Amino acid sequence: MDELEENIMGALENVIDPELGIDIVNLGLVYGADVDENGDATVTMTLTAMGCPLAGHIEQDVKRVLADIPEVNEVNVNIVWNPPWTKDKMSRYAKIALGIPD
Repeated sequence: MDELEENIMGALENVIDPELGIDIVNLGLVYGADVDENGDATVTMTLTAMGCPLAGHIEQDVKRVLADIPEVNEVNVNIVWNPPWTKDKMSRYAKIALGIPD
């Protein structure tokens, strides 16, 4: 992982899933973040459930936190459903915080 990707993932840790109260990185919702030569970032992520009513809120938060990174111009959020999210994608921290056995 290069420095810019680390900065992006660090910023994305500030995006909290409002329903679960845990950030989207530790929940395992972020599948990748790429920045092209123009500084356009694409964040590929999923949500815990299809039809999540907070999808727009989370997408706006992603764009907001990445706007603070100087190398990033535009932010596109690509929400995918494959591979589907499972609790196995969560970090140990998220599992402990939510009381899910590891």
